[in-house]
Amino acid sequence: MKKNYFVNGFFVIATGFFLTSPINAQTSDAELTAHPEFTASNYLAYQEPVNIKYTKVPASYKPFYISHYGRHGSRYHHSDDEYKYLFEVLSKADSAQKLTETGKQALAYAKVLATDAAPKKGDLTQVGVSQHEGIAKRMYKNFGDVFKDRKVAGKNVTPHIKAYASTSGRCIVSMTAFMGELRAQNPKIKPELISGKSYMKFISAFDWGKLDYSKVKTYTNESDKLWKNVNPQPFLKKLFNDSNYVVKNIEADKFYNRFFEIATSLQGMDEPLLDDIAQAAKVPADSFVNLFTTEEKIARWKAQNAWWYSLEGTSPLINRPDGLNFAKPTLQNILDEADDAIAVDTVRSTPSASTSTGSAYHSGTLKPIAATLRFGHDATLLPLSALMQLPLANAKVSDLSKLHEQWTDFKIIPMAANLQIVFYKAAGKPVLVKVLYNEIEQTLPVPCGITDERRKTKDERKCPAAPYYRWDDFRKFYSDILKK
Repeated sequence: MKKNYFVNGFFVIATGFFLTSPINAQTSDAELTAHPEFTASNYLAYQEPVNIKYTKVPASYKPFYISHYGRHGSRYHHSDDEYKYLFEVLSKADSAQKLTETGKQALAYAKVLATDAAPKKGDLTQVGVSQHEGIAKRMYKNFGDVFKDRKVAGKNVTPHIKAYASTSGRCIVSMTAFMGELRAQNPKIKPELISGKSYMKFISAFDWGKLDYSKVKTYTNESDKLWKNVNPQPFLKKLFNDSNYVVKNIEADKFYNRFFEIATSLQGMDEPLLDDIAQAAKVPADSFVNLFTTEEKIARWKAQNAWWYSLEGTSPLINRPDGLNFAKPTLQNILDEADDAIAVDTVRSTPSASTSTGSAYHSGTLKPIAATLRFGHDATLLPLSALMQLPLANAKVSDLSKLHEQWTDFKIIPMAANLQIVFYKAAGKPVLVKVLYNEIEQTLPVPCGITDERRKTKDERKCPAAPYYRWDDFRKFYSDILKK
């Protein structure tokens, strides 16, 4: 997999994070100090996990279906105006001879971004492409039985894959990269690639215009405390040589935040852009994110982390389900598509069964369904993880100064973040599921036995050990959540 490395180590030390720091672990100031790249929030570049050991599959069970939701990979900053804004502010100051030498380097940096990056706003980078190729390759390696040919009417049939993508170009390219890698592993795979406005209701139902917590005092009172710890002045003094000019001409908070977001996003950029920045500014590209001290990075990240938490998380300060509700269509689609996959497999495995399974057919021919893949956005994956009550996303914290000890955005929605639900079957036994988040096994709040009235034998009522859960229990638990 192609990786992008900053010269001074800002990005390289993130390697292996999802293994060495368990995905539901607390995050301390000491950890943030050791890994300041984590303060990039949702711009953290996804890293390949290493040395993962999955829990042994129960005897006689094999995987047969995967349901997936993945965020697009690393991308350019979402706004061309913000790239241009940095350049315009610095250019104006330069004309007034108000830039320090470091400020002049920042101007050269901003000019490259305004010229080369701004036209690509929101586009997937090749780093993002590589992230999805890597996830797909590991999915195939870890659950290869899912993609193997299966017997249908005495013939070998390659399982069907449905892949949905948001209408956003970065999601469509992410889907293409992912499927390209799966087909590289098994050229016989012929996926159904799907994207369109009619599918956005479950791929990306979030509406930024419908959430405004600026008047929720229980939240703003706590949030304001965090933002008061963010002081732009020491940073601005590194770029501008006249404090009076700054006061009269620059919106300090706006400039500080835009510079920070764009600088931290560089870890997901491709080498040619980083090389162009280094050549123009005469310093390594990571020099600009390192203009912020570690303490400044941590202070700003804590405020940003609280924003994500209160917007779409389980914050008791908001005490409204609006953000989580945006993920309900996605969870419903996960349940419905799994029902179809199981129905196809049941009919295929039972020759005497009726063959009128409706949507369980593809093009009129009964075909096993290997996977349903979805490629979307952080604004859907974050509330989905909370709605499913995954350990890393289910904290209830009122003191936002301590939020990072239980809830961290960069562990939930880094670039290319992903949810994988793997389904297992065995002859005469109930279907089991296992959930992976960013390729790490998750424990679920799903109680075993809530569907025992359907089970006739003691063996059928036997509860599997976590992280395996009976599909019937899983489905009922989350169906009940959807009714609330």
